Amino acid sequence: MTEQQITLIKGTIPVLKENGVLLTSYFYERMFKHNPELKHVFNMGNQKSGKQQTALAMAVLAYAENIENPSVLLGVVDHIGHKHTSLDIRPEHYQIVGNHLISSIKEVLGDAASEELLEAWTLAYNNLAEIMSGHESSIYKAKVNRPGGWTGWRPFVVKDKVKESEEITSFYLYPADSGDIANHLPGQYISVRLFLPELNILQPRQYSISSSSNGKYYRISVKKEAGSQHPDGMISNRLHDHIQVGDTIELTSPSGNFVLNTDGSARAQVFISGGVGQTPLLAMAEELIFNKQSNQPIVWVHGCRNEQVHAFKDKLQELSAISDSFQRHLFYEQVDQETESVLSGIVDLESIENKVLLSGASYYICGPAGFIRKHYEFLKNAGVDNDSIHFEEFGPASLSLN
Repeated sequence: MTEQQITLIKGTIPVLKENGVLLTSYFYERMFKHNPELKHVFNMGNQKSGKQQTALAMAVLAYAENIENPSVLLGVVDHIGHKHTSLDIRPEHYQIVGNHLISSIKEVLGDAASEELLEAWTLAYNNLAEIMSGHESSIYKAKVNRPGGWTGWRPFVVKDKVKESEEITSFYLYPADSGDIANHLPGQYISVRLFLPELNILQPRQYSISSSSNGKYYRISVKKEAGSQHPDGMISNRLHDHIQVGDTIELTSPSGNFVLNTDGSARAQVFISGGVGQTPLLAMAEELIFNKQSNQPIVWVHGCRNEQVHAFKDKLQELSAISDSFQRHLFYEQVDQETESVLSGIVDLESIENKVLLSGASYYICGPAGFIRKHYEFLKNAGVDNDSIHFEEFGPASLSLN
């Protein structure tokens, strides 16, 4: 890009800060009108909630702010790349998105969208698309080169369905072709695709794999959004109420870069979760205890409403019985009597700081955005460095903490 084009792109930063969501909302409406087939690819729940529009607005702004040095966004590129490959996004989709994005800029900005500005943004977008599709190509190659790996959608059979709590049910998914399946890194997710008759479209959703690798099946553990007519609730309700043992559903292979650090260093691991946010962390804890047989402290901090909605509490007891290094600290908003391991209220790291602030520890946080921000800031204020804190936000990323 020329210096003039870079200047034009940077000149749109104030507009993106003030009206970025307006632009991206217009863009999605335009794209789905002209390419309705993409409704089968995009999460319409995130569209309805506005999360996707906000996430895209933040990504476009970040790209404009770093247009002179986009390499600083490689972490974001990797995160989005994993999400895209889990949805079977291909290079040709970037052309469709690009055409609608540039047209949206022109239509939203009106007379302010000069030909020079549109040309600059077209070149900028094409550069970004090349970076993204190139990185995603490497992820696809890694998937197919892995034993049992594949790309695209593959049929799996529900061999078992286990109720873990009043709200959460686990589904045990085996390949319908009886072939091998790829091992996953602890913390990764798979995409599930179901047909929603209420909306008359296919809808994909990502669910963390809630068990360590076993070579036979993937387990996902899904919270039912009871009574919800929101598209997200429709998927969880369909899984709970309509998908039965013996049914076939489609999956993509494991994706995601929120994974257990297995660099070989012996360090304490601290897992902090809220609600169903425990699912990727459970796979990590199982990996440490069953496969790595770690002797370092493993600290489990979890919060939910009460014991009745707490999934995997029996599994946690099993892990405690197996490993002396596994420590539990549970927070229930409703509790009859506190114990050494069960406290009343929401997760409060300060109240157990002598249990969680361990020298050289790695921290993994998973849950809603507010939950992550609160505990990330506590750890930072306590002197934990950025590289030791890892987090995963459910849904499109809205946090930029490290």
